[in-house]
Amino acid sequence: MRSRIWPIMRKEFIEIRRDPRSLAFVLAMPVMMLLLYGYGISSDVKRVPLVVYDRDGAPPARELVRRFTSTEYFVVAGRAESLRELRWAIDWGEAKVGLMIPEDFSRNLGAGRPAPVQFVVDGSDSNTASIAIGNIAAIAKSVELAPRDLRPQVRVTPEPDSSMPIELRTWVWYNPELKSSNFLVPGLTAVILMMLAAILTSLTVAREWERGTMEGLIASPLRPHELMIGKILPYVFIGLVDVVLILLLGVSWFRVPLRGSVILLLVSSTVFLLGGLGIGLFISAATRSVQVAFQLSILATMLPALLLSGFFYPIENMPPILQAITTLIPARHFLVVIRGIFLKGVGLVLLWKELLFLSLFAVLMLIASSAKFKKRLD
Repeated sequence: MRSRIWPIMRKEFIEIRRDPRSLAFVLAMPVMMLLLYGYGISSDVKRVPLVVYDRDGAPPARELVRRFTSTEYFVVAGRAESLRELRWAIDWGEAKVGLMIPEDFSRNLGAGRPAPVQFVVDGSDSNTASIAIGNIAAIAKSVELAPRDLRPQVRVTPEPDSSMPIELRTWVWYNPELKSSNFLVPGLTAVILMMLAAILTSLTVAREWERGTMEGLIASPLRPHELMIGKILPYVFIGLVDVVLILLLGVSWFRVPLRGSVILLLVSSTVFLLGGLGIGLFISAATRSVQVAFQLSILATMLPALLLSGFFYPIENMPPILQAITTLIPARHFLVVIRGIFLKGVGLVLLWKELLFLSLFAVLMLIASSAKFKKRLD
């Protein structure tokens, strides 16, 4: 069996070597996609444009504005002379947040009376609005313009009564800075690997039909599973090179912490790659057109990995029927594995169920590919 698989592997390596541009593309594409999506898809909301309508103009009011704009979350986009100008700036998209300081702000603050100010937030982008409101509340709690009882009342949500016997303290585990890159980069790794693996092998068998070399393979003593194994192993090696590149970029460039075992991560990635490569082989065996195989591979991997894996949308918020469908998506299980290894540092004791599913999926796809190719031999 080994003597028959090796010539197929050697043939695939020769095909890869003859097309260095495609190889360079395969190695560069994951890096390009990770950089593009890593910077383009981000839930961090910084430098939100702020328009200020300051009717007071006294030093305490200017200091209040400075406290908000000295952070990385807000930047002054303009100053309004009237409420109409403030509304115009938000309506036209020049600002996402408006700060209105009343004319008696400093006077009330100095006299020990409540000194409220008002924030107007553009809610047309709900994600930006909710994060901006949270940042406003956080910054307002740290403002030290006056003693605690004289602080300006900048509240977007009611604070709990200080007389309550319960004190709420929040402690964020695994991602204490709440950096979106720590969440996105492992997820992007799963999406990129799934799509790349299917593309790599989706063209192999279909290319044999288009080049007219399939008849030689049919006439050879090769068994279908030997042909599938021989064609898939070279791309496992290329896929692992891509995995290493993605991991190095994620850790060194995006500063995503890798708290778990590197060996377990590489083994898990290999198993996941085998499943993705099996999908590509099945598509390639089912069609004789390289173009159709390429399009189907993207459709069968990228959309489920993006939409049904929990990468973009929480699975808990999906309808029950979609939640059941997501259990069949390999990217969903690999997301649990890669985020657990990267951020939580967990091991095989907690991840064995996901790895078992990925292993079974890879075996089933190889069997299905061999069976589909066997039908072509009849």
